[in-house]
Amino acid sequence: MKTNRTIKSILYATPMDMGGMPIRQPFPSQKAESIDPFLLLHHADIKVPVHIDVKHAGVGPHPHRGFSPVSFIFKGGVHHRDSRGNDNVVYAGGTQWMNAGMGVIHSERPPADIHEIGGRQELIQLWVNTPAKHKMDAPVYQPLTAENTPVVKSEDGLVQVNIIAGELNTVKGPINTLSAVNTFTATFTKGGKFFFNIPATHNAFIYVLQGKLNVTGDGEVDGKYVAVFNNDGTGFELEALEDSIVFIGTGEPLNEPLASHGPFVMNNQTELMEAFRDYQLGKMGVLIEE
Repeated sequence: MKTNRTIKSILYATPMDMGGMPIRQPFPSQKAESIDPFLLLHHADIKVPVHIDVKHAGVGPHPHRGFSPVSFIFKGGVHHRDSRGNDNVVYAGGTQWMNAGMGVIHSERPPADIHEIGGRQELIQLWVNTPAKHKMDAPVYQPLTAENTPVVKSEDGLVQVNIIAGELNTVKGPINTLSAVNTFTATFTKGGKFFFNIPATHNAFIYVLQGKLNVTGDGEVDGKYVAVFNNDGTGFELEALEDSIVFIGTGEPLNEPLASHGPFVMNNQTELMEAFRDYQLGKMGVLIEE
């Protein structure tokens, strides 16, 4: 029997400046530190400047350890390079999933042809925490194109859900994750309705990039807001009050201690200090952008 989860909290995606780049951040915030195992969500919708060489635009080389920074691309593309030798471009509808593991340095630039394909980059970056036992694994980079992303559609064809990681209605996403998480993106035409069946133990949220949705039994969620759900039902039904684009994240909570600073997410202060030391000693490699 389907039962709808209720909304626990609504979080506004506050505009912020991240190193000169305008982004929105619904969490962490004063209302919600994180939604275990999800640590942070950034939504960027940026016009790539014409006067700057794309080799110098976007986000330059920086390190990570202990979690997965994941980019879900809605417009344009992202050129990923890292200190493990990965060099790849993923365009709209695709995903870049990197398990940072013991440490990696990467950059995220616009692709060389960004101005030919509209000159905009819209993406969500989601930080997914890694279980303690896997934090020092070797880094793994997983690119996924729109063409290789499985799709689930509503019977009336008004809703399309892209299955990136995890499983929905027996359709499995191609991304390998280090804990049980579901990440989906969905496009709703006005009037479209879809029930997301979610494991009872998962924490769950939605982020509405644009449009307006009704959560059956519990009210409306506008664009640029996150709705965090209580763990009190088998899932949640969304109905589009306008044409809408939404991100869905659910995951088994890790319930582990957190020690984080900047680009590193570990379990205690000692591990955090070791991460900074290893980075300074060059143990996370070197990234020289050609």
